[in-house]
Amino acid sequence: QLQLVESGGGLVQPGGSLRLSCAAASGSTLNYYAVGWFRQAPGKEREGIGSINYSGDSTNYADSVRGRFTISRDNVQNTVHLQINSLKPEDTAVYYCAARDSYTTITAMCARVGLCRWGQGTQVTVSS
Repeated sequence: QLQLVESGGGLVQPGGSLRLSCAAASGSTLNYYAVGWFRQAPGKEREGIGSINYSGDSTNYADSVRGRFTISRDNVQNTVHLQINSLKPEDTAVYYCAARDSYTTITAMCARVGLCRWGQGTQVTVSS
């Protein structure tokens, strides 16, 4: 059964960059799944960031994050990355990756319970 593990979060100053990673736990592979990134800030609803297809040649992003966030994948390393540039305090949140067996927009990707498998999340804090 697919298990996801996020890493790369931490404390970063405004204007800095981070690269988050989503890996499949030992014994499983991400290569047959579309992967999406989400975030949830304290007191706010979960927000979709973007998703990437199996081969990595198609991505889509939420309008609210377009331009500073980039999703990529390395199917040799069995990992999906989220690069975040020009970080702002409002980017502070727990960031989650999710996997689904079909590629769609980030809005639809995990819209119903049971569509996606989730990681445990990684905390990103943007503060000076």
